[in-house]
Amino acid sequence: MPAAARPTPAAGLPGHVLIADDHPVMRRGLRQMLALEFPRLTTSEARDSREAVDLLLQRDWDLVLLDLNMPGRGGFDVLTEARRLRPRTPVLVLTAYAEEEFALRAFKLGAAGYLNKQCVPDELVAAVRKILAGGKYVTASLAEQMAAFLGGEFRQAPHESLSTRELQVLRLIALDRTLKEIAAELALTEKTVGTYRARLTQKTGLNSKVEITRYALQHNLVE
Repeated sequence: MPAAARPTPAAGLPGHVLIADDHPVMRRGLRQMLALEFPRLTTSEARDSREAVDLLLQRDWDLVLLDLNMPGRGGFDVLTEARRLRPRTPVLVLTAYAEEEFALRAFKLGAAGYLNKQCVPDELVAAVRKILAGGKYVTASLAEQMAAFLGGEFRQAPHESLSTRELQVLRLIALDRTLKEIAAELALTEKTVGTYRARLTQKTGLNSKVEITRYALQHNLVE
């Protein structure tokens, strides 16, 4: 007689979901949707990256819904910390950034799924259900992009060669932050930020603040 399948939160058992997003309306909408589709799930909320990491330290989670654009060190840092602190906790990135900009990077860092906030509610529910059941969620368009990347057909934009920290610095420069402000936001020294600035210039060929801002806007790296 075959062994019974292991119960999962998606099957209706209690589960704990962390919603990390800086928009109160978005958090409320996600909480209500999850309560409707998964009545026995409980949710907690984080308004910024610091709160998200603090909550990750407090307990095990069945799922983290993570926005990339949050105050503080940002969503990529939270994703990295989630993989370090809770390696078995799946993270579904739910962000305003298009798949072609950040999805591959998110999966390389350990995300279990990636969705744009413009997705329809049914797709979000399907993603949550699949991830809670132990799978990964990849949209059809992203699957094609990943296949092209693995086949060597995917042409990387210059910013794809940047490390996560270098990309953060590029984005913050495009958002008109000074080196001092970037250092404070990322909990780094100004000297270290300057080093990242020099590295991103070397890798992308973007020398001035104007060039960096124009590039970030053209590639939808900032909202």
